[in-house]
Amino acid sequence: MFDLAREIWQTISNNKLRTSLTGVAVAWGIFMLIVLVGMTKGVINSFEEEVGSQGSNVLQVWGGQTTEPWHGYRQGRQINLKTRDIDAVGNSHNAKISDVSSVIYCTGVISTSEDYISSGFSGVYPSQLRRSGNKMESGRFINQSDLAERRKVMVLSEKNVELLFPGKKNQEVIGRKVEALGLAFTVVGVYGTQWNRTSYIPFTTAVMCQANSDDVGSIVVEMRDVETEADGKAVEESVRTVLAAQHHFKADDSGAVWISNRFLQFITMQQGMGILNATMWIIGLFTLLSGIVGVSNIMFVSVRERTHEIGVRRAIGAKPRNVLVQIVMESVAITALFGYIGILMGIGATELLAAAFDGQDFISNPRVDISLAVNVTVVLVVAGCVAGLFPALKALKIKPVEALRDE
Repeated sequence: MFDLAREIWQTISNNKLRTSLTGVAVAWGIFMLIVLVGMTKGVINSFEEEVGSQGSNVLQVWGGQTTEPWHGYRQGRQINLKTRDIDAVGNSHNAKISDVSSVIYCTGVISTSEDYISSGFSGVYPSQLRRSGNKMESGRFINQSDLAERRKVMVLSEKNVELLFPGKKNQEVIGRKVEALGLAFTVVGVYGTQWNRTSYIPFTTAVMCQANSDDVGSIVVEMRDVETEADGKAVEESVRTVLAAQHHFKADDSGAVWISNRFLQFITMQQGMGILNATMWIIGLFTLLSGIVGVSNIMFVSVRERTHEIGVRRAIGAKPRNVLVQIVMESVAITALFGYIGILMGIGATELLAAAFDGQDFISNPRVDISLAVNVTVVLVVAGCVAGLFPALKALKIKPVEALRDE
């Protein structure tokens, strides 16, 4: 083993320039592979975080216009969703529906004795916290008791707390009063977020504030145990059928209600991300291939220059396997040496990218992990073996007598 290692080092040392130039191509190929995979990972992480914060198993339904007459009702009739539709869908006995809710957007000023904001507020169900991805910093979110009793309570964002209660900490505003639509609301919670400043009140309280109108802008249906595209479509059709019975339109009239199926969108996006990941690996591997071809070429040159040496070794009893192993191991050594230089450069580049894109929405944590390093190591070993195999097979075809005559 030590003799083999010494021979490999001697071969590399005798051809420093040629080996270095070829090795740079290998290092560059590995560097590009890691950077491309890291960037792809960052995009996928961002996508998964976005979906995780909003929920992937969600249907959102809006009212539309009928596109054909049905049972005496005219074509072009406007369908307005009602609060009773929430209960109808929730009580439809579909085992794959876990929660049905809605949001009412209210305009108006929220004020305190210190200041006011005019961003309005939303009437929501407790599930809104989970779907929005917000995190409670103090107090609590809207709960079922708030809905049942139509309590006048409100949840504020940290940004709104800074405006309405200057100098106060989050926990200090819990229990304080704010005024909206001529009513006094008690602050029961404060949530933190980077961009959302919406204030929340119970959905039933919002209904009361809009003169008990039962119109809702949209209905949100959360699904469970949906695994395939067929499952997602089945729940969508079930919801459409329930609403068709409520509003008297044809069940397959797609214009009567508009349904955004986030689960089907999630499946499509997952497929797209899989294609993107595979494409980046292919591009990276082809970039690495150019370096591997270079390694193979210098091994061919090395075999040609050492024809006489190979002949002498064969003549004094060296087995073909010994010659094969030496040449293949030389190729692996060159590939691995410069490949690991490329790995270090690639890891350094992804760390810089992670710092540069910190806090950005479209790329999240493009750093590579140990599994990628293991995969790249396997790629390096296989590539080195392939690069040295063909020159080694050529060396085995050299006849000792002819090799000894070579000068």
